[in-house]
Amino acid sequence: MMDKIGFIGLGIMGRPMAKNLIKAGYQVVVCDVNQAAVEELRACGAESAATPAETAEKAGTFIITMLPNSPHVRDVTTGENGLVKGIRAGQIVVDMSSISPIASRELNALLKEKGVEMLDAPVSGGQEKAEQGTLAIMVGGDSSAFEQARPILEKMGATVTLVGESGAGQITKLVNQMIVGINISAVAEGMAFAKKAGVDPRKVFEAVRKGLAGSQCLEDKAPRMFDGRYDPGFRINLHIKDLWNVLETSRAINCSVPLSGQVIEMMIALAGDGQECKDHGALGLYYEKLNGISLKRG
Repeated sequence: MMDKIGFIGLGIMGRPMAKNLIKAGYQVVVCDVNQAAVEELRACGAESAATPAETAEKAGTFIITMLPNSPHVRDVTTGENGLVKGIRAGQIVVDMSSISPIASRELNALLKEKGVEMLDAPVSGGQEKAEQGTLAIMVGGDSSAFEQARPILEKMGATVTLVGESGAGQITKLVNQMIVGINISAVAEGMAFAKKAGVDPRKVFEAVRKGLAGSQCLEDKAPRMFDGRYDPGFRINLHIKDLWNVLETSRAINCSVPLSGQVIEMMIALAGDGQECKDHGALGLYYEKLNGISLKRG
């Protein structure tokens, strides 16, 4: 019989990820503060648990967490009725949230004292790839625990990569978010420059997309800017959260990240305008307002 997996966190990403595990034949025990999400997974065949501690008690070897940020993972792990109240030696916690590497390493050390390995395994790809089971999963932690978890992770991701020791997965995710944010802002800035100069940005896009300026961000986000289509995707408020973790970590290691600092300021300005739940491609709106232009067709 396949292992029974505990899964805590049934948000926009966690819900389809848990469903993919059920489709793959795993028994899944789910836990979330959103009871509607829990009932949706129960209808798909999952068992439910009232608390993280109960989830740990009901689960086999693996417990997956997919939560918004570091405080949520801390609370689920160490809070009242947290995982530590029900966890047992030999289990493996796979935290697929995007959190601070500092917090991840602290929680890893705490769980090790209880004979429990922790993998930090954040993902990239957004809701669409979560639904398709084609996420990019970047993992930090013990190599033996990783090999045990790999078959499960491969049911949720197209690529699963061990990049180093504890915290390395979270560092890799932050690098991903830095590059993506800077890339999207460069796309928006370039398209706004073309429009202001009187050149059709759509034609500029076609001219540069196959050259060195081409990127997945250009392919995905420029058409959104031309259509004014900013449904997420990946929300600006979540990207701000990730970039705050970049700044926190950069200060801890004395690493200068000026471009990431500029991008988070742009995103905070958009959030201040009520755009925090739009796709991060809405950086196009920041440049539209800054330059008094519109990138939309027509």
